[in-house]
Amino acid sequence: MDKAGVIYILTNPSFPEYVKIGYADDIDKRLQQLNRSECIPFAFRIYATYEVNSRLSDLKIHSIIDKLNPNLRSIENFNGKQCVREFYAMSPEDAYSILEAIAEIHGCADKLKRIAMDEAQKQAEETAQEIEEEHKERLSPFTFSKCNIHAGEYISWGDDPDLKLKVLDDKTVEYKGKPFSLSGLAALLLGKKQQCRRRRPPLFQIQGRMAERHPAPAIRIIICEDHT
Repeated sequence: MDKAGVIYILTNPSFPEYVKIGYADDIDKRLQQLNRSECIPFAFRIYATYEVNSRLSDLKIHSIIDKLNPNLRSIENFNGKQCVREFYAMSPEDAYSILEAIAEIHGCADKLKRIAMDEAQKQAEETAQEIEEEHKERLSPFTFSKCNIHAGEYISWGDDPDLKLKVLDDKTVEYKGKPFSLSGLAALLLGKKQQCRRRRPPLFQIQGRMAERHPAPAIRIIICEDHT
């Protein structure tokens, strides 16, 4: 009989939409090997293990998943070769339910273990989620409401604080009686060539009170004196 090992389910906050399903004689050693890499920002963690008595048992699990949905597995062509990886686009809960069904069929439910996260792992997941949310926010369109600025308030042009601009709605300001988006107005005031050479984003200032800074790289909002 082969030495007992485990089929494992691993997760990683770096790519929460995937799980890694594989086999290891020594799961702790395997985890150390994976986490030795400096190519991923966060470490793998063990979500669950299922003790088995034969090597390559994970291939049977892979086969089952591939037959149920062949689109779940990470497969790509690299340098003319097809790379088939042990990563599946599924939640750890769904992966666990497959192992749970197999364990129950074989009367081995006691060999299936779900591993609770420790505090460091919880913190890593929270940090990864915050980074992802901030990234999504950066990609989202600019709106004044995200900066706690409302229609009727005034902002000023950073390069000329005397230039006062009235906020018309959630996306536009008034300049010389016409509505402009901030990016459109910045392009007009700077000129396209100067805007391309500019190392920092155009600066607008909110009058009279605290404003939340919008994370979009194209706009900077700060505090300045009251409008009079």
